Amino acid sequence: MSTSRDFAGQSVVTFESRRSVEMGSLVQRHGGKHIPAPTLREVVVDRNEPALAFAGSLQRREVDVVVLMTGVGTRALAAEVETVLDRAHFAEALSGVQVVVRGPKPAAALRELGVKAFVTVPEPNTWREVLDVLGVSAAPLAGKRIAVQEYGAPNRELYAALEAAGAAVVPVPIYRWALPEDTAPLRRALHALAAGEASIVLFTSRPQIEHFTMVAAEEGILAEVRAALTRGVVASIGPVCSEALRAEGLPPDLEPEHPKMGHLVKETAARAGEILERKAAARAQESAARGGEGSQLS
Repeated sequence: MSTSRDFAGQSVVTFESRRSVEMGSLVQRHGGKHIPAPTLREVVVDRNEPALAFAGSLQRREVDVVVLMTGVGTRALAAEVETVLDRAHFAEALSGVQVVVRGPKPAAALRELGVKAFVTVPEPNTWREVLDVLGVSAAPLAGKRIAVQEYGAPNRELYAALEAAGAAVVPVPIYRWALPEDTAPLRRALHALAAGEASIVLFTSRPQIEHFTMVAAEEGILAEVRAALTRGVVASIGPVCSEALRAEGLPPDLEPEHPKMGHLVKETAARAGEILERKAAARAQESAARGGEGSQLS
């Protein structure tokens, strides 16, 4: 059984875009050969009428709760509404309602604005923890208007749960996810996986998985990639990402104790050798069993 605590020179495919350099540095620091395969591009929503309408509703105190899902989105929202609500007045308006943030990044963005009163959801910082903080199971939200800063795509599960509790959801789109302008690195990485030239993958978001499978299907190698990953190591940063992987028939081999990029890389490096050896042993045992059955039949 492997005792290595790092990647031991193995190729590691990651799907980060904005933080690809940081992810690559972490992989290399833990002894891996980084194969970057960016899957996402943030596209700002043009003519963002919903954001401007939200700003007006917030100023008129027609919003009861504001849920901020990302730091990038929070900063972009502040910039987007500045024509009708400057930063100082935006911060003042936010201070007059209940604000819930999905983790430390939107919390930091609020502090930059000067907003001090808000609730940060606990780890693993998913939409389910947002619901817990809002007290959906303990107290109905009937009649409350809850504005949700979207991050790339609507969170249908969150909206459905809030509406089932009696709340009116006000989506505030800031940006949407698209494929990178240059998809060549992603396509090369997918072919490397299909050919067995890489066996470790790190996923950090659900949209990455959606684009990963979409492009693999476009290349005509989705079945080969799936088969390769059943033999390799599939690492997921947290529950939402893991749920998406299972839905695609790719159950993750590990999830770090804390849903952070550094923890993901460190824990995958520590366990990758053992996981690969265990899977190889299972395949060998299965092959031997099939061979034994063939001998008996002959």
